[in-house]
Amino acid sequence: MTAIVLFAHGSRDPAWQRPMLAVAQRIRDRTPQMWVACAYLELTEPSLPQAVAQAVAEGHRQIRVLPMFLGVGKHVREDLPVLMAQLKANHPGVAFDLQAAVGEQAAVLDALAQAALDPVHTQPTAPGRADLPP
Repeated sequence: MTAIVLFAHGSRDPAWQRPMLAVAQRIRDRTPQMWVACAYLELTEPSLPQAVAQAVAEGHRQIRVLPMFLGVGKHVREDLPVLMAQLKANHPGVAFDLQAAVGEQAAVLDALAQAALDPVHTQPTAPGRADLPP
């Protein structure tokens, strides 16, 4: 089975990663046997190489990397290809599947448009919402 690594920027603020962790949990809820981890470019751990090393150590030989970036800036265009080349060199027996950044995926754009239209989303978000992990 393919392992999934959700790759995001990272932040010094631990609350920043709650949405990433929520996405990972939703994947686990839908597909309990799926191995999924979050990984970060900077300021937060694990890094992408650390998350991939863990997946490989647990026996995964197919790893899908999903960039959790809305915009396709320097990190996606320049930093991520360098990281992916290093991962392929370090793990020659692993098949990597680099997905398009979430901001380029129609389903995500549709969900964001719906969020803007949905009156439920007009209420201010309180810290520690029930649908996000603490």
